[in-house]
Amino acid sequence: MRIQQLMAIATLTTGSMFVAGCDLFSLDDLNSGLTEAEVVEGLKEALNVGTDTAVAQGSSLNGFFLNPEIKIPFPEEVSIVKTVVESVPGGSLLVDEFVTQLNRAAEDAAEKATPIFKDAILNITFTDAFNILNGADTAATSYLRTNTFSALYDAFKPDIETSLTNVGAQGAWEAVVNVYNAVPFTDPVSADLADYTTNKGLKGLFVLVGNEEVKIRNDISHQVSDILQKVFGN
Repeated sequence: MRIQQLMAIATLTTGSMFVAGCDLFSLDDLNSGLTEAEVVEGLKEALNVGTDTAVAQGSSLNGFFLNPEIKIPFPEEVSIVKTVVESVPGGSLLVDEFVTQLNRAAEDAAEKATPIFKDAILNITFTDAFNILNGADTAATSYLRTNTFSALYDAFKPDIETSLTNVGAQGAWEAVVNVYNAVPFTDPVSADLADYTTNKGLKGLFVLVGNEEVKIRNDISHQVSDILQKVFGN
């Protein structure tokens, strides 16, 4: 009996040291009955729900354009073009149409993110899951950004280039630039619209994902499944 008691104490002590050393979860979490598999499942579920919602929002009509948090503005590096063109009669309408079509291009390409997000989510490890669970409110979003941005950029840019033409942004840009270049004493300008729009579009998409993650972590009404409630409720 004495040996069994000592063994039990040793087991508890070792487990407590492991938990404290890894700083992954507390004794309260252990008491909640969360298993490793449930933590991983919960994180994957949260990311699937969050990314699906974010992509749906971003890819909808005006998903970017009417959302001031992610709306793509006139390219900052050529803001002088905007200033000059707006001083020309009818120039403001050209600028407005151009900005509208930039955002249309991002909305048009947003759905491209779904399979890339899904692939990254499938590859989440146990260690990743606990680090995310115990991280900041947007730790999962940061994980996705680190692991998907390059692939997303490569996937987005060709579609953005096509969309810029299809939705009229390229033509709108050329109209703006033609007006600007026709103004005396200005230096001709150009801008890589696809690169600019791709980076802005991805930045906006991750803002949407981050917003959804915060809701899932902190608002029970967004914990739409039993596993989400069990993992994030704890």
